[in-house]
Amino acid sequence: MTDASSTTTRPRLKVLAAMSGGVDSAVAAARAAEAGHDVTGVHLALSKNPKSFRTGARGCCTIEDSHDARRAADVIGIPFYVWDLAERFREDVVEDFFAEYAAGRTPNPCLRCNEKIKFAALLDKALALGFDAVCTGHYAQVIVRADGGRELHRAADMAKDQSYVLGVLDDRQLAHAMFPLGDTATTKEQIREEAAERGLFVAKKPDSHDICFIADGDTQGFLAQRLGTAEGDIVDESGDKVGTHSGAYGFTIGQRKGLKIGTPAPDGKPRYVLDISPVDNTVTVGPAESLDVTALTAVTPRWCGTAPQGPGTYTAQLRAHGSETPVAAEVVDGELRVEFAEPVRGVAPGQAIVLYDGTRVVGSATIAATTRRGVLDQGMSAPTAS
Repeated sequence: MTDASSTTTRPRLKVLAAMSGGVDSAVAAARAAEAGHDVTGVHLALSKNPKSFRTGARGCCTIEDSHDARRAADVIGIPFYVWDLAERFREDVVEDFFAEYAAGRTPNPCLRCNEKIKFAALLDKALALGFDAVCTGHYAQVIVRADGGRELHRAADMAKDQSYVLGVLDDRQLAHAMFPLGDTATTKEQIREEAAERGLFVAKKPDSHDICFIADGDTQGFLAQRLGTAEGDIVDESGDKVGTHSGAYGFTIGQRKGLKIGTPAPDGKPRYVLDISPVDNTVTVGPAESLDVTALTAVTPRWCGTAPQGPGTYTAQLRAHGSETPVAAEVVDGELRVEFAEPVRGVAPGQAIVLYDGTRVVGSATIAATTRRGVLDQGMSAPTAS
């Protein structure tokens, strides 16, 4: 058995399908209903301010999207509701987004939304109402072992795998998670063709790639509205000033473009953001090789099953669409210590590291500090546990 939607070994379930208004969640809900489950669709209203909603099809929480989700539910023939989770979303995702950038870290709001909204607030409400599972359009697999335990695995189609942003799910959440799209190796075009065959007009709707709560896709502008502007220095590794900026929060580790440095590097090569210090509002830049990270420490680990005991070897993924890299990892005093087999670049505090054992998701943690060429970066405090 490779997915909770299978009815060969499981009884008919009462399923709450989270319908974003996109093609993936619509097909997932349709597949769950076709499998014989008692499915109810729900769209999450995540903003109380209509002006913050996007127009068109770029987001996942717009007024248009709620209408699209309702029409898809009508075609599938399932009940449909809109649930207001705007306040919870603001507190757990949007405010966290601001706080992390203000502290010089780089958050992942989609991962936080899965942890705090879709598989916490939504799941808790679903269970209280008597539902057995929450169904989403994520591309990942829940595999049931012979002993009844559940494991989270990568999607059958690695090109669409979304297990990274689900690496925060624990045992309890996995027990009530259903991903009907994860176990079939179908291209996105085939998913769209299936949607069209089912009469779902969202078949041709474009995918959303931006942060859903930033209306125009301008992350730096969005942050500036809340955090304001504060001119600071851009310095090189020796501490010499090479430029200025209007807010340290507008940069990310590994960034090359948009630095607007007036002084060229001595060797004429591009410079990258190496460090962001919100305390003195300073951004440090340097050569690409200074980005090489050999080890890191991550906090607040969450395990998709039993926590690993002792040191182990795994592969790690550091970004939603990043590649895997071999690592050695161990939990020491509640923190995850990771050493890379080969140096990696663009690793920023606040990002999530997700560990894999083959296709199985072992768990995730939030990066707090990195080691470059044997030197521990001390410029940022560890994220607060939540």
